[in-house]
Amino acid sequence: MRQLPCFKSYDIRGTVGVDLTEAIVRDTGRAFARVMEPGTVVMGRDIRDSSETLAEALAQGLTAEGVEVIDIGLCGTEEVYFATDHLGAGGGLMVTASHNPIGDNGVKMVGPGATPISRETGLGAMRDLVAAGGFGPGAPRPGSRRAGDTRAAYVARVLSFIDPAALRPMTILVNAGNGAAGPTFDALAAALDRAGAPLSFHRLHHAPDARFPNGIPNPLLPENRPVTGQAVREHTADFGVAWDGDFDRCFLFDETGAFIDGEYIVGLLAAAMLAQHPGARIVHDPRVMWNTQRIVRQAGGTAVLSRTGHALMKQVMRAEDAVYGGEMSAHHYFRDFMYCDSGMIPWLLIAAHMSATGQPLSALVAEMRERHPSSGEINFHLADPQAAVAAVEARYAGGGEVDRLDGLSVAFEDWRFSLRRSNTEPVVRLNVEHLGDREALQRHADAISAILREFA
Repeated sequence: MRQLPCFKSYDIRGTVGVDLTEAIVRDTGRAFARVMEPGTVVMGRDIRDSSETLAEALAQGLTAEGVEVIDIGLCGTEEVYFATDHLGAGGGLMVTASHNPIGDNGVKMVGPGATPISRETGLGAMRDLVAAGGFGPGAPRPGSRRAGDTRAAYVARVLSFIDPAALRPMTILVNAGNGAAGPTFDALAAALDRAGAPLSFHRLHHAPDARFPNGIPNPLLPENRPVTGQAVREHTADFGVAWDGDFDRCFLFDETGAFIDGEYIVGLLAAAMLAQHPGARIVHDPRVMWNTQRIVRQAGGTAVLSRTGHALMKQVMRAEDAVYGGEMSAHHYFRDFMYCDSGMIPWLLIAAHMSATGQPLSALVAEMRERHPSSGEINFHLADPQAAVAAVEARYAGGGEVDRLDGLSVAFEDWRFSLRRSNTEPVVRLNVEHLGDREALQRHADAISAILREFA
């Protein structure tokens, strides 16, 4: 039996040539075909050096089992989601490592209608097949691989979320990080121009480049943010956008170049979507949530709590018919985009929201930051995560309202914290939020951090 550490809860990720090889990816294609029985699949890839080779191996495995492969080439993960649904395919596979180190790669996959696939809904069965090997002969009639182009239809769907004519003149700085975002953004910008949108763009690190000469595109890391913020100021932009490698996440900077934390973007997008869909449901994760809940309540919507993770968020959104779901980690999901996450729809909605309110982005988030300061996610690499969480619980659970939907959350009258163990590594993630008192927030974060460090 093969050891397959590259199979995770929701996708496949690993170091190329070490725990992710062409043979494993080829067999993954065969396993996907046998478990999902898709008939036809959509396949795409990111810009990494290994992506084209691994896509070839994946296609070989799929076609060996009689599957027809529609290859849409270099694209973003959300384009595979869209094309899978748009073309009525039985599944979609994206060769990408997103923001992982340069030597990594992986495969993200969805079922018909771009529904998520997890360990429980097919990925575990695929792993077992690949581990066992010995697939034997393939289908009596192999499938074929052909090129497909759904970008124009994808652009039309993204633009359907706004009215381009209602946008006010605006300058936007966009940083593709030399990932896959550049060509797709250019198609979107051209369509906006044809629709008469009064937007101008400054492009930074725009060309896809497998060497990632400006570093791996991961704007969630604080050290990667200054370059975008500085460019926003240099170009006197109204706001800035930066994407990760496969652009299923986008990160926003206000007109001063300041990075906007993810929970405040969730609040802004909730307000924007409720303006379009009064009384709708909004799904959010439990790490930092009081700001989102307040905004949804004030806008007449209903806030719905979900465990963290794209498959879980999408499941809750479908069950609740929610128009939008947001995670503070910059994953934003939309009902009218197959309940999937997009890195292009959010910045367009923010531009539309700014146009409707007449306010700069800094002003739109100022009240949120003042009323709901938060610590940001603090990560602890611990020798015994279970004992560490238990120690924090013993200290705090007796005095507050405890929730164990997603790790440990304890809420008090004016502050709360969320403590979650990673599914894949010995890491504990802490988030603390407070009602208006930044100094008290810091004291609580420091106190919990001190307990956790005892287990380092």
